[in-house]
Amino acid sequence: MKKRSKDGLLIAPLYVFTLLFVAAPLLYMLALSFMQRAEVWGVEAAFSLDSYRKILQPVYRDTFVESVKLAFTTTFLTLLVGYPFGYFMARLPAKRKSLVMLLVVIPFWTNALMRMYGWMILFRSNGLAEQALLRFGLIEDSLKLLYNYKAVLAGMVYALLPFMVLAVYSSAEKMDWSLVEAAKDLGAKNWQAFATVTLKLTLPGILSGVILVFIPSMGLFFIADILGGGKIMLVGNLIRDQLMSTRDWPFAAALSVVLMAFTMLFIWTYRKITHSDELEGLL
Repeated sequence: MKKRSKDGLLIAPLYVFTLLFVAAPLLYMLALSFMQRAEVWGVEAAFSLDSYRKILQPVYRDTFVESVKLAFTTTFLTLLVGYPFGYFMARLPAKRKSLVMLLVVIPFWTNALMRMYGWMILFRSNGLAEQALLRFGLIEDSLKLLYNYKAVLAGMVYALLPFMVLAVYSSAEKMDWSLVEAAKDLGAKNWQAFATVTLKLTLPGILSGVILVFIPSMGLFFIADILGGGKIMLVGNLIRDQLMSTRDWPFAAALSVVLMAFTMLFIWTYRKITHSDELEGLL
């Protein structure tokens, strides 16, 4: 009985923190999304679905669609690069593995804004990238590498690639490599062993990486601002503008609720797939 009391006292701060700083803000945001914008300042405590109807307007709906497209493209490219990187990193000897892990984590030691300004220096007119291309004769005239969709996409991939790499590495590092060798001993070629054993065993890591990349890529508005020059509008930019410029807090809350719904849908799908009988049978 005393042990349960002590355990309860130890866990109580966690519950209090969760209620005050997680549950309460989310509930407030949800309630705010159903209120109305006041004519002068703040909000009116009157139930309304206008903010959610506003999302369906073409200009805002198109912003959501473009954000989802960018998120899918970013996720695909990070998976294309991050999966082999994380896979081969897991196969390295312990010393080299630690060194490569350090190189992957180092970018997190620098402020994200500073790193994006570094990409500005690289992509700007007559910048390092353009000078290198001119020097090697790959281009004859100046290229517009900055303030466009490709620059934003490059920034997104750069910022979120470590999350995919670490997710795949975590899954591949725990693999039982003897199963791959057993598949080869039974006559499977390298690509067959990879498709039937390795890929399936690392699927949880892939799904984790997809969630860690897809969800943030819809809201990283500072990357769109810095590398897109304000020409690329994401859902995160919309929320920022509603809070800072137009002061339409209910609409900003409604946009945030929809993003949160996306997050919950992805997490639910991830749990459904990773805990399904079919996946357990494959593993």
